[in-house]
Amino acid sequence: MTRTVVWGGFVGAFALCLCAPEYGFPDPARPEIERSAYGKLTWQAFAGPGDPFVIGILGTDPFGARLDEAVLNEQINGHPLTVRRFRTVAEVENCQILFVDRSEAAHLGQILAALDHRSTLTVSQADGAAQRGVMIQFATENNRIRLRINVESARASGLTISSKLLRPAEIVGTERE
Repeated sequence: MTRTVVWGGFVGAFALCLCAPEYGFPDPARPEIERSAYGKLTWQAFAGPGDPFVIGILGTDPFGARLDEAVLNEQINGHPLTVRRFRTVAEVENCQILFVDRSEAAHLGQILAALDHRSTLTVSQADGAAQRGVMIQFATENNRIRLRINVESARASGLTISSKLLRPAEIVGTERE
């Protein structure tokens, strides 16, 4: 069974947190991100009605408290949003969104293999991440954040990304070795 979750804030929260000046993104990028972040994503049903909607971070945490503050007291269809930080992919369980920091780029193949066929949306800012199988990559072009979306990877995990989010994105496929 799948469930559609309206998730305007998820991609936006990640992107806004990455727009912090210490990451070199100018504030004018923020309104564009907010406009492009709204959409729907279809997830497999949760195990229980009150289970948390987990946003995980694997690797170095570029967000700090900003992401925790963005999801504080927020719910999606009765599921409280929570942020969890993981040191290894083996620790990742019941995670709806997993941000894989660029510090883990060398291990991306192993991480994606461990998540294979789970309904976990993978997100990263690592160069070439979407072409390697990450579902959403934040890429910087001309001082703006662009979304690169690998629809094939999302479908393989049982996730559907709405056309509303796909419209402003660059659609990429997984490069085969």
